[in-house]
Amino acid sequence: MAQEDAARLDRVEVTGSRIKKAEIEGQTPVSVITREQLEKTGLTSVADIVQQLTGSGSSLNTKFNSSGNFGFPSDGSGVGAGSATVDLRHLSSRRVLVLVDGIRWVNESSASGVSSSVDLNTIPVAIIERIEVLEDGASSIYGSDAIAGVVNIITRRTFEGTQASVYYGEYEEGGDTKSGEISFGGAGDNFSFFLSASSTEQDGIDSNRVEQAAFPVPGTGVALGSSFTPNGRFIFVDPNTGIEQDITTPNGQFFPGGPSYPGDFIGFTGANRFNFAEFNLLQTPSERKSVFGQARFYFDNGVSWYVRTLYNQRESLNRAAPEPISLGPGSGNSYADNALISASNPFNPFGFDLISSGPGANLIFIGRRPVEGGPRRFFQDVDTWYFATGLEGAFELGDRSFIWDLNYARSKNEADQTNFGSYNIRRIALALGPIENCNADPNCVPLDIFSGPGSITPEMLAYIQPIVRDRSENNLQLFSANLTGDLFELPAGPLSFAAGYEHRVQDGFYLPDALTVAGEYNGVPSLPTFGKYDVDEYFAEFNIPVYANEGSQLDLSAAARYSDYSTSGGDTTGKFGFRWQFGDQFVFRGSIAEGFRAPSIGELFGSAARNDIDIDDPCLIGIDGSQPTANCSAFGVPTGATQTNSQISVTTGGNPNLLPETSDSYSLGFVFSPEFGTNSAWSEKFDIEFTYYNHELEGAIQAVDAQTQLDLCVANGVSSPFCQGITRASTGVIDSFNNRLQNFGQIETDGYDLDFFWTLPETDLGQLKVSWQNTIVNDYRAVDDLGTPQPQAVGFEVNDSGIPEWTSNLSLDWSYGDFTAGWRLRHISDLEETCGRATQFSVCPDPVNNRNHIGSTSYHDLQLGWRAPWFDGTQLTLGVNNVTSKLPPICLSCSLNGYDASNYDLPAGRFVYARAEVKF
Repeated sequence: MAQEDAARLDRVEVTGSRIKKAEIEGQTPVSVITREQLEKTGLTSVADIVQQLTGSGSSLNTKFNSSGNFGFPSDGSGVGAGSATVDLRHLSSRRVLVLVDGIRWVNESSASGVSSSVDLNTIPVAIIERIEVLEDGASSIYGSDAIAGVVNIITRRTFEGTQASVYYGEYEEGGDTKSGEISFGGAGDNFSFFLSASSTEQDGIDSNRVEQAAFPVPGTGVALGSSFTPNGRFIFVDPNTGIEQDITTPNGQFFPGGPSYPGDFIGFTGANRFNFAEFNLLQTPSERKSVFGQARFYFDNGVSWYVRTLYNQRESLNRAAPEPISLGPGSGNSYADNALISASNPFNPFGFDLISSGPGANLIFIGRRPVEGGPRRFFQDVDTWYFATGLEGAFELGDRSFIWDLNYARSKNEADQTNFGSYNIRRIALALGPIENCNADPNCVPLDIFSGPGSITPEMLAYIQPIVRDRSENNLQLFSANLTGDLFELPAGPLSFAAGYEHRVQDGFYLPDALTVAGEYNGVPSLPTFGKYDVDEYFAEFNIPVYANEGSQLDLSAAARYSDYSTSGGDTTGKFGFRWQFGDQFVFRGSIAEGFRAPSIGELFGSAARNDIDIDDPCLIGIDGSQPTANCSAFGVPTGATQTNSQISVTTGGNPNLLPETSDSYSLGFVFSPEFGTNSAWSEKFDIEFTYYNHELEGAIQAVDAQTQLDLCVANGVSSPFCQGITRASTGVIDSFNNRLQNFGQIETDGYDLDFFWTLPETDLGQLKVSWQNTIVNDYRAVDDLGTPQPQAVGFEVNDSGIPEWTSNLSLDWSYGDFTAGWRLRHISDLEETCGRATQFSVCPDPVNNRNHIGSTSYHDLQLGWRAPWFDGTQLTLGVNNVTSKLPPICLSCSLNGYDASNYDLPAGRFVYARAEVKF
């Protein structure tokens, strides 16, 4: 009796609607990735799988090696090191809502800010039954964040027996991935349960294994490398001659007794630059371990009680070149900006003080790369806890049935990051300053940055090199109550509804090391962030049958949601849609939806931090020696001022005055299942799906593109509003650049999906299934609040992110008895980018227009499977992704590894994998 009641409760709920009713299916464009399809990808990460959808945009994954390289992005979320997110429609992962079994999931934490995106690596593939992806606005159904769409991960519930699997895969260049999982479940008269444990370990791949990633910019060698070198770069005005010097010592040469000035020094040229790229990682190593369990208990009164819990641990590593020591105006730290290298320092070869600021200032820049201390290594340890419980039931009221549910969930992401290879800038300044000041500290050891690689001794390192520890946490607690059923009969059928209430409390913090808070950290500075808010939401949704006659039916849908935030107040969003079915062959559907996203904790409360961005300063001589593109004397830039570092420090952080961003989304499309393609000689089933989408965001929360802001500041003069927050030192370099969040202006994008699904009749040679999914982006346009266009556009690569006009996945699957085979083609259309600093090199094909063409790219994947007659079922799988070992196209403007890691496979050759799965 209890199981019969449970069957009545287990009615269809489709992502995109809270109404539990089979007829709702097909009202919205939902893509479903089944467990079988998950396994056919040969991938072990949920994010890697979802990021291969044609409608997916650029987002974090384990191919990004970004800890410490850039700093803190302007959205207040931090680096997100080791995490993996999902972006839909190129609208950012912050505008995608991630659910697990219809309940909101906690945001990621990586000990570098308070993020507003979900780390999909906290959800193990082993527990997933299917993934439903709604690429449409759904704020009125699910609340904030569902502007670009919803990813709903459905976990495994009904499973009996035991299943174990092992997996091994490896690129040609190494970087093997190993995983194992074991699951078991069962059911009785009044209960069911499922338990799973899994472990996945991914090894790293060094960037220097691949030619296009081995240098800072492909095809340019070290010419565009760093000014921070093991021998040091010293720019100053000699007080004895009044001549500006830009000097170093010969590459790799160590002077045991110290160099002699000026005889041992040479002029600094491009050949002296440092290749930081070889220390980076193509693939970051990580290890994930998880335990998951859920149980359901069924009672005779038609009520069921469920419990779900998960623990996931991630250990990951990011690595960067040895941390540079920068001294002089515009270094981004007060100790460095005001440094004094004293003549009394026993290692100072110049015989006079080098003074950064104040009377007698003569120091312009010192850049030293302390290779003696080794590369920077950032170790993340992230723990995810999740607990959910609830009741589900049904009752009769008259001749109507209603289904209700009550849900409570509590989840936490806590992260610790340990940083080896960084420095204490206060101690560096003390060890370089007047000897009497150093002697006053019993631990101080005078520092030698002048004598070449090897001059910094272990004793010196012990004084200036700390271990830096940062922490962050995100917490989510929610309660929800929902009711759904049929209200009354209309001529065309019952009017169905769903209504509910949800209360959420979100809090988070980021706590950098005490050294960082004190301003003594030589790396990227930041301050603590703490924040909390709560929200109460009420929603109602209706499905209204308008017309029904001989297989043709027209249904209208309407939904509204009121959200009351403790930070930004109340807001109401609505949605209206229709579904018109013509017989069994054609469904016409569309929707108009209002979207809403409240500012996150990081966006509201994020403290000031630094983001080191690759920017070309048009006022300065470029690092490639190119002349300034503008006359900046009005900005106080002296003639001959040089940009010594490709990265310019930008101050980022939250804005407590932010308002929620809003959106209008439109979709229109059809599903065509022609009768001539159903159970015919040539086709068992044939479907065509078409969806047009349009998203328009107002007051989008983000910062103006920093390069665009600087270019417009210079072009429009000192009084330009774009110059607000940008100041320069007396040497001409930028010493402050404020690039905080704002309600940005507008973002508009539109395009369409066109998909074909064809199942051929089964023959003596087996059965074939064909799937061809396509997304075409018509337009993408972003403007700031002054109406200034931002650089992102369709067909262009900007800031490590490209928007291809066309992405396509073509799959061919064959089955014959116990044997299966599959082939998949993944296609990305071509892009354009600027050549950046590589304009003067042969690798730039169009230097006149400063353009590089990133060609279209296609990847081929193959998989073979055999279901062996062992135990209760054994599945053996062998696969190869990127069969042709296709390299990604070279990207000249990308920050790391010479390619766009969000759009393309690793430049590490083909990936071969094998999986064995046994059921008992």
